Amino acid sequence: MTAALADRAAAHGRVAIDTEFVSERRYQALLCLAQVAVPDPDAPEGVRTEVLDPLGDSPRDPAPLARVLADPDVEVVVHAGRQDIAILRRTWKTEVTHVFDTQLAAGFIGFGNQESYESLVRKVLGVRLKGAEGFTRWDRRPLTAQQLEYAWDDARLLLALGEEIERRLEERGRLDWAREECRALEDSTDERDPDRIFERLPRLSRLGEAARAVARELVAWREDIARSADRPAGYVLPDQALIELARRAPTDRNGLEQIRGLPAQTVHRRGDKLLEAIERGRAREAPPAPPEPGPREPADAPLVSLAQALVRHRSMEEGVAVELIATQSELSTLVSALRRGDDGNEVRATHGWRRELVGEQLRELVAGRLALSADPDGGLELREVT
Repeated sequence: MTAALADRAAAHGRVAIDTEFVSERRYQALLCLAQVAVPDPDAPEGVRTEVLDPLGDSPRDPAPLARVLADPDVEVVVHAGRQDIAILRRTWKTEVTHVFDTQLAAGFIGFGNQESYESLVRKVLGVRLKGAEGFTRWDRRPLTAQQLEYAWDDARLLLALGEEIERRLEERGRLDWAREECRALEDSTDERDPDRIFERLPRLSRLGEAARAVARELVAWREDIARSADRPAGYVLPDQALIELARRAPTDRNGLEQIRGLPAQTVHRRGDKLLEAIERGRAREAPPAPPEPGPREPADAPLVSLAQALVRHRSMEEGVAVELIATQSELSTLVSALRRGDDGNEVRATHGWRRELVGEQLRELVAGRLALSADPDGGLELREVT
């Protein structure tokens, strides 16, 4: 059955996919359903939709579909698909290429960048979806008829939605921009990197060298325990307790019991292993101290406000969601870099479609060669400074 779906997707060059998953109280999200839609001229509305149940009594082999997802000649249509892609890459052991995300792409044709699937289907296709099963227990079997209908309906219109959004993007000359933005989703992952987790710990900058070494070992220990127990890492050892353990480095159970926020079940069930991890941390090489954030000059604030106004102006002119273009933090970093004489190339606004839309104008604004002023209608207008 999955081979037939894959064949149709390959023949027509398109496949739509959606997933249902459960992430609560788990180390990583559990894939519960995969809804797949492929073009089929012989099916109702020209679309064939199938629901794959990896938790059912007779789960179908996803390998044929996994190969299609990795085929750069097949467009993979998703909606808000970052987590879907991450889960599929991990569970189906595949790459996902040629992604077209309808939520993200809609941000280039005048919609907000967080528009829901139901909202887009209604506004773009004029269809109201039925059902409200999105937050039910997808990991319980058997599934109800209502759950299956909801899952089927969720994928049924995804191909048509993607096709219509692409048509509108093409009309506006924005399809390449949307495809460029969607390309970044291909690297989505929910694999947990202990080094990255360590770098994001709270109050890490307050730890000395020895404490940082213990903290890094505790991160690795916590990940191993959480993975084997299929529980969130914070369930085993919350971040604040981990930092305090690293700072105090207790050597016995009495010391563990003095750590605020350390779960009693962790001390009871894993206290000895936790003490061993602390001891290993004392012997390991300390990670480097986290970099200090660059100074923010008060004199930059007016320019940052002007940069924000320019971004919003261009957003309204071009119908591109402002959230897609640049955040306030990114604009602050860019202004600071340009005022120091740096090129600011570490900021997204200086690359790709963002550079074409507003990046060069931001450089000219900060350099004083471009001015913003109010027009008679209350909007903004740009003019070159001579």
